Amino acid sequence: MYNIRCMTINEAEELNTEELPSSEEGASQRAKLHKEARRKDFLQSMAFLSPSLIGVGIFFVLPFFVVVYYSLIDGTATRNFVGLQNFINLFNNSAFKMACRNTLSFSVVAVPLSVILALALAVMLEARIPGKSAFRSFFLSPMMVPVASIVLIWQVLFNYNGTVNALFNLDIDWLQSSYAQYVVVLLFLWKNLGYNMILFMSALSSIPKDLLEVADVSGANEVYKFFNIKLRYLSPTIVFVTILSMINSFKIFREVYLLAGDYPYESLYMLQHFMNNTFHSLDYQKLSAAAIVMALFLVVVIWLLFKAEDWFGRDIEG
Repeated sequence: MYNIRCMTINEAEELNTEELPSSEEGASQRAKLHKEARRKDFLQSMAFLSPSLIGVGIFFVLPFFVVVYYSLIDGTATRNFVGLQNFINLFNNSAFKMACRNTLSFSVVAVPLSVILALALAVMLEARIPGKSAFRSFFLSPMMVPVASIVLIWQVLFNYNGTVNALFNLDIDWLQSSYAQYVVVLLFLWKNLGYNMILFMSALSSIPKDLLEVADVSGANEVYKFFNIKLRYLSPTIVFVTILSMINSFKIFREVYLLAGDYPYESLYMLQHFMNNTFHSLDYQKLSAAAIVMALFLVVVIWLLFKAEDWFGRDIEG
């Protein structure tokens, strides 16, 4: 597209220099030709983008506005405008408050652990250690295993008559106790650490080697190089991995549902459980309000992450 635009503008300029007189009228005509060339470039660009824009509009933008509409009416049959009443009812719902509390506590624990452990593994694998390939394969293997198989492994490990209780002579029903959320955090970490680790390894390999060599010559130790050089260049990747981990933490419903069903132990009742059960009861107004609250929360958190990344990595931009 860029080449087409350049050729169109250059041709217009050649036409201007050859045919138009050096006068105010000629300058006006050259400006018109230049503007026409840019208009053609814009129309050509829109022609190529239109299939994607139409798809996004039909499958993402339009449904979002439908959800907003449903959240402001009292029912799909009567369709009376009720303003924010559905949101008020939602925040007064005890199941919604419990689901928000559990989802938030899970994300606060699982997301930072996922980012920090993945970064630590990437730094460790960057060094020359024995058994590196086997170690890497252990964390990448969950990416090739179906979710149902991963859940089956966790059921074998943490069932009341499972392997963990048998090995350590314990008497704990892990999925029906206060430890249930920690079991799911372990599952989340094992499932997502491999991919996050690969992203960090790729980012570490792209750090300018000359900066690290200058730091070595200056006598800087590994801790100084990590926090003052590597970490600053890793800031965009850290933000991306954090956002990805946060989204995955909101998608943990599949694993929890397969482990514990529709109504699991209280600490495992996540926002997705609330929305799934609300959908089954056909309460679209409450479901739409919950979806908008969740979307707004994610937008605010992601915006804060980008602002933090801009501040932290501002001295290495460009």
